[in-house]
Amino acid sequence: MEIIQIVGISLVAAVMVVLLRDDRPEIALQISIIAGAIVFLLMLNKIASALNVLQDMAQKANIDFIYLNTILKIVGIAYVAEFGAQICRDSGSSSLAAKIEFAAKIIIMLLSIPILMAVLELLLKILP
Repeated sequence: MEIIQIVGISLVAAVMVVLLRDDRPEIALQISIIAGAIVFLLMLNKIASALNVLQDMAQKANIDFIYLNTILKIVGIAYVAEFGAQICRDSGSSSLAAKIEFAAKIIIMLLSIPILMAVLELLLKILP
């Protein structure tokens, strides 16, 4: 099971971070970032599989790929922003983490406008 590998890597990294945080905080931060990157790399195959399934479903449902790509971009932005914000929090910069989250929310809002417009146009067609 991959989750056991992920939890194992994360626990080892967490113990190393706790042990090194007082004496070598820069190394502790690097270990935290590397562990996060390793977990992300372990999940790339799962992400690719999920994307393939979503693309197949969208094709069968005759959904325009522009909408699917926009939704996938939004999800990607949310994950990347969360990862970056957590790294900032780990390094003690919670104000920078909040700014990353704020920027991600604005970008997500801007990306969602075409989808919202399409939904509104559909509603206007349905309503008399």
